[in-house]
Amino acid sequence: MRFPLLHRGTLLARRQRFLADIRLDDGREILAHCPNTGRMLGYSMPGLRVWASERPTAAGRCAWTWELAELGDTLVGVHPARANALAAEAIAAGRIAPLAGYAAARREVRYGSEGSRIDLLLSAPDRADCYVEVKSVTAADEYGLGIFPDAVSDRGLRHLRELQSVAAAGARAVLLFCVQRGDALAVRAAREIDAAYARGLDEARAAGVEVLAWRCAISTEAITLARQLPVLR
Repeated sequence: MRFPLLHRGTLLARRQRFLADIRLDDGREILAHCPNTGRMLGYSMPGLRVWASERPTAAGRCAWTWELAELGDTLVGVHPARANALAAEAIAAGRIAPLAGYAAARREVRYGSEGSRIDLLLSAPDRADCYVEVKSVTAADEYGLGIFPDAVSDRGLRHLRELQSVAAAGARAVLLFCVQRGDALAVRAAREIDAAYARGLDEARAAGVEVLAWRCAISTEAITLARQLPVLR
């Protein structure tokens, strides 16, 4: 997935969950939309070098979007909603071997008993349907492990329950962590942040839910899922 033209700057402040003040390298100070409503642990402090995109928009809305954060030599993808498109792109290209060989992929399909929508529903004439829930991982701990979630996630726990039901019914259920940072060595549940989610993940795996993680290769021109990572228990 290619980025639009990105402009480098310095984060002045994350004003609230949805807005950030950035001073571009050309001196302009802009108000940018922050597409990540989570805690953004470790990559939202003032003074951080960041990258933003610009596009014409309706009056009263931000023309700028915060896209990337720099942590030394590492780029972090700020936009969690890109994870679904990145996963769909990688699956279509055959880059995720465990999810290869399906003839069709549909997005945002209603399923389950709790009013959920599956991110990707893969199907083929001679195979059971494959339900793929995609989660964006952007935070990491001091050991270089990507962690999820970065805040208590009742929604994430609900999705784990739905995937368990899918597996129990005989279809294939997959949780795919899309790791939007180039320095992560593996992925783990953040038990210290959301113990209930961590227990739910353990239960889901025991019930037959497959858990995969793929790390992105990120530059200021493009981002793509490129390498599988282990998911620690």
